[in-house]
Amino acid sequence: MRQIVLDTETTGLDPRQGHRIIEVAGIELVNRRLTGRHLHKYVHPERDIDAGAQAVHGITLEFLADKPKFADIVDEFLEFISGAELVIHNAPFDIGFLNAELSRLDRVPVDTVCSGVVDTLRMAKDLHPGKRNSLDALCERYEIDNSSRTLHGALLDTELLAEVYLAMTRGQNSLMIEPDEAPRPQLGADGMVRQRKPLIVRRADPAELEHHARVLAAIDKESKGACLWLPKPEAEGT
Repeated sequence: MRQIVLDTETTGLDPRQGHRIIEVAGIELVNRRLTGRHLHKYVHPERDIDAGAQAVHGITLEFLADKPKFADIVDEFLEFISGAELVIHNAPFDIGFLNAELSRLDRVPVDTVCSGVVDTLRMAKDLHPGKRNSLDALCERYEIDNSSRTLHGALLDTELLAEVYLAMTRGQNSLMIEPDEAPRPQLGADGMVRQRKPLIVRRADPAELEHHARVLAAIDKESKGACLWLPKPEAEGT
């Protein structure tokens, strides 16, 4: 399974008010392992950056002066996420901004290109109801070092989110069925292979069978003949 852990930084909070993406980053997971492939782009937003947003991510319009516009990176971005499942913290926020950028360019929405979206914020709220579930809070909860995160940055946040996501879904590995793989032998303390002892089946003795029959009869009487563990007489004509 191919997944892209994705994050964006923006000029403000609402794409419907004309706010734009200024940074987008994604790192690739294949079968829950980092591959080393990533995409990281700064984007000129063609508008001012709100002071509140700039205080969060620290990116200035001056820094973005020579950076490409979203139209210049859109093909590379779509190719990178194509066919993958996206893993995003607070997915509606990022997807809303990405779809707004794609709509300006008459491109198809994100969900028609990727194979699905996992919202790790929703997942965290389900796992830890009533608790703080910001990325920083989850890093603390799962003992992930985020000491280098003084400001929000899309690339660093995707790296932290990938670790958080793998920690939150660690138990899913045990659900995978691999029929072609032989079971591992059990080893003893001396390192030698231990042979599993044959399973012993104990049959009920006559006294136990008689007691069992009395219990079923009592259940059948109390339930007015609805005991499921007693054979029912066939109806006439069947």
